Amino acid sequence: MNSPKTLQEAIIYFADYDNCRNFLIGLRWADGKVRCPRCGSEHVTYLESARLYKCYGKHEKAKFSLKVGTIFEDSPLGLEKWLPAMWLVVNAKNGISSMEIHRSLGISQKSAWHMAHRIRFALHQGSFGRC
Repeated sequence: MNSPKTLQEAIIYFADYDNCRNFLIGLRWADGKVRCPRCGSEHVTYLESARLYKCYGKHEKAKFSLKVGTIFEDSPLGLEKWLPAMWLVVNAKNGISSMEIHRSLGISQKSAWHMAHRIRFALHQGSFGRC
């Protein structure tokens, strides 16, 4: 599957963590090489069982997830909720309310509002990095 065309396809596609991981790697690093968000080193290893990366640079917090340094950081919701929410915001011609996101993804309206706010801010800034 190239890219999801419907919400149902997006939910199914992003339910697979490897699809989320590959999508986010492509979004963050155009060349596809994962870099440490703290030191920028490419000398990192993927720890599959923990779904984390380990940087071999000399600094604290050597392990990091794909959410670190992005709008997704500090959110208890996983990428399997964030990425379909992003799909909804980007594909809504006339905008989308937090109530619609809440109903579509089965999350609280408060979480949906927070997600929509962060996604719109990132789209406005042109980057999904944390500000």
